[in-house]
Amino acid sequence: MPIQYHDQVSLLKDILSEHQSECCGTVAECEQLERVIKSLMANSSTGQNVKGVLEDIYFYSQSGKNSASLDQHIESHQDQLSQWIQDIDTFS
Repeated sequence: MPIQYHDQVSLLKDILSEHQSECCGTVAECEQLERVIKSLMANSSTGQNVKGVLEDIYFYSQSGKNSASLDQHIESHQDQLSQWIQDIDTFS
């Protein structure tokens, strides 16, 4: 059973918040971000303003899972993580 839009947004925010507060993460979390974002992008109720943020987060997760040091990748994106979390609050 697929999770609902609001739950997907909450999951997205939870993972990003954990990356932001812990400065570490896993490849599995990056892959989960990608799956949730793909689903949100395909959802007709996802606004165009939201899709730009989702594309940025998708690129972040792809770069992270392919980086030599995921923790360093997360640490170098602290400002963006904070901004994305704020952005998600505006559309959740």
